[in-house]
Amino acid sequence: MGKKSKNTDVNPDWSYSPAPESADHIQINKKNDLFINGKFIPSKKGNYFETINPANEEKLADVAEADQSDVDKAVKAARTAYDKVWSKMDTAERGKYIYRIARLIQERAREFSVIESMDGGKPIRESRDIDIPLVSAHFFYYAGWADKLEYAFPGKMAKPIGVAGQIIPWNFPLLMAAWKIAPALATGNTVILKPAETTPLTAMKLAEIIQEADLPPGVVNIINGDGKTGRAMVEHPDVNKIAFTGSTDVGKLIMHSVAGTGKKYTLELGGKAANIIFEDAAIDQAVEGIIDGIFFNQGHVCCAGSRLFVQESVADTVISKLKDRMESLIVGDPLDKNTDIGAINSKMQLDKIKMYVDIGQKEGASIHQSSCRLPEKGYWHAPTIFTDVSQSHRIVQEEIFGPVLAIQTFRTVDEVITKANNTPYGLSGGVWTDKGAKIFQVSRAIRSGVLWANTFNKFDPTSPFGGYKESGMGREGGLEGLMPYVNLV
Repeated sequence: MGKKSKNTDVNPDWSYSPAPESADHIQINKKNDLFINGKFIPSKKGNYFETINPANEEKLADVAEADQSDVDKAVKAARTAYDKVWSKMDTAERGKYIYRIARLIQERAREFSVIESMDGGKPIRESRDIDIPLVSAHFFYYAGWADKLEYAFPGKMAKPIGVAGQIIPWNFPLLMAAWKIAPALATGNTVILKPAETTPLTAMKLAEIIQEADLPPGVVNIINGDGKTGRAMVEHPDVNKIAFTGSTDVGKLIMHSVAGTGKKYTLELGGKAANIIFEDAAIDQAVEGIIDGIFFNQGHVCCAGSRLFVQESVADTVISKLKDRMESLIVGDPLDKNTDIGAINSKMQLDKIKMYVDIGQKEGASIHQSSCRLPEKGYWHAPTIFTDVSQSHRIVQEEIFGPVLAIQTFRTVDEVITKANNTPYGLSGGVWTDKGAKIFQVSRAIRSGVLWANTFNKFDPTSPFGGYKESGMGREGGLEGLMPYVNLV
C-alpha cells in the first residue's frame, strides 16, 4: 500500500460565471387588454396598472383593470358559451381542446418560463424545470378525464356546475391557473380567471394560447384587477362556483360573501407547515429537504416548511449543516441559471417579511442570516433562520411567506405531534425518518391536508392538494380535483 495522499486545502469561496437565460426572444405586449369572449378588448373605463420586474423595479407592461361592467361582460360571455356550446359538446371533443392547450404550452415552455421569472422574481431553474412542466402536465392529466367522468364517479352522473369564477395568487401564477382551469374545462364548466395584479403576464400569454387552440369564445375569460375586481366576481349572481387561492383573511371574506347564495366554493389558503426531523433520519438528505422546503420560490409557498422541528439529539448537527448549506445559496438575478433564490415579489411583501424578522428579534429569538451580497436594486431578502423560539412566538404562529425559518427541538413523538398541531393552519407537513411505522404514526396524527415523507414540496397532477382548519377547504389536483366542479345526480 502506498502512502495516503496528503489533504489539501480547498478554497471554499466558489464563484460561478453568470449563466443568464436570454430574454431576447420574449415578446411582452406593452399593453395588455382584457380577454373576454375570445378577444382582447380594452376595459370600459380604459384604466391600466403597471406590472414591474421585482428584480430591477423596471416596468414590464401596462395591464387593463376590469371594473364591475367588465366583470358583467365576462360573466355573460361565459354563460352564453356554457349554455350554447361547452356543456353540450361531446366530452371527447372537450378533451381534445384541453390536450391542444397542453401541447401548445409545451411548445412555448421557454417563453413562459422566462416571463414567469421576469414578472414574479422566481429563479429560472424553478420556472423552467418545475412550474411550466407541471402546468402542461395538469392540462394533459385533466384532458384525459374529460370523457371518463363516469369512472371518476361510479354509479353517479356528473353534471357541470356552470360558470366558475377563479382567483389566483402571485406565487405560482401559471401553475395556479392550470390547477383551476383544467378541471373546470374537463367537467364542462366555463371560466372567468382573475390573476394576481403583480403577476398577470403569463396569464395573458395563456390567453394567446387559448386563441391559438381555437377554444370556443367565452369558454375561458381572463380579466385583471385588484381586490375590487375579485369581489365583483365573487358577488356576481350569475357565477356558480368560486375557486380561490390566497390569504386566509380574504378567504374568510369570500366565505361570508357566498354564504346562503348556493354557490359552491373551494378555498386554498395560508399555511405554517411543520417539517419534522427525527434522529434516525438521513441527516444530509433532510437538510436538503429543509432548504427546499423553506427557500424554494423565496419562501413564497403556502405549504412552505416554515416551522422546523428537530429531535434534540441531532439538533446541533442539523442546525450546523443547515447554516453551512444556507451559506452556499446564491441570491441574485432570477434569469441566471446559477441563482437559487430570486427576488421578493413586491415591495409590500418585502416590508412584511422585514417586519416579521424584526418581531422575531424583539421576541428574543436568535437570528442567523446568510452573508450573501444582495443586489442594490430590486426587492431582496437574505435566507434567514431563527433558533431559541417557542410556540408563542409570532414567527412560529403566523404565516410570513418569505425565506424565514423558525427552528424548535423536541424529544418524543407525542411532543412533536402536539407542537406541530398547535397552529391555526393545517395545509402541509413533512417527516424525515427511516422508520416506516413512525411515518404512518405521524402522518395519521398531524392535521394537515398533505404530508411528505423524506421529501418536501413535491407536486404531481394526480395527487390531491388542500388543507384543514384555516388553510381552507376542498381539494385541487387528482381525481378529487374534479369534485368541486360537478353536481352528482
